[in-house]
Amino acid sequence: MQLQEWFVSLVIHHLTPDDVPLMEALSTTFGEAFGDVDTYAGSRPSADYLRRLLDGDSFIALATLKNGNVVGGIAAYQLQKFEQERREIYIYDLAVSAAYRREGIATSLIEELKKVAVVRGAHVIFVQANTGDEAEPAIALYTKLGVREDVLHFDIAVRGRLDAA
Repeated sequence: MQLQEWFVSLVIHHLTPDDVPLMEALSTTFGEAFGDVDTYAGSRPSADYLRRLLDGDSFIALATLKNGNVVGGIAAYQLQKFEQERREIYIYDLAVSAAYRREGIATSLIEELKKVAVVRGAHVIFVQANTGDEAEPAIALYTKLGVREDVLHFDIAVRGRLDAA
């Protein structure tokens, strides 16, 4: 019997305006990981919108590719501060497909985001986490990598033309 070794390639890719298909695949991964496919895939933005988003300096998307398939990623925003000439990076979404969890992918994504933050002159990366049993792995990861602050989060509804319809 001949043994064959299969090497699995794992790559973290910083998405650019040329990576619209990868951004769409990342959105699908987020939807599946969060159990909210409709939000992430139900009404996708146009390719032009995604190209502009990926071309700007306020949005950062990192995708983890394993054998060419998106298995995780980060969507983050760069915030320009007003009180000092500095920036902060806010991790809006971080997810890894269920089949690939516990392989260090989320930690690797955050480490790569730290490199991006240094290049962009950011002084801190921050992230929110929900509470509850399903959130415990995320909270453990963030506790390992950062300093916990207990804060309150409030969503303030915005009413506009769409609500009137």
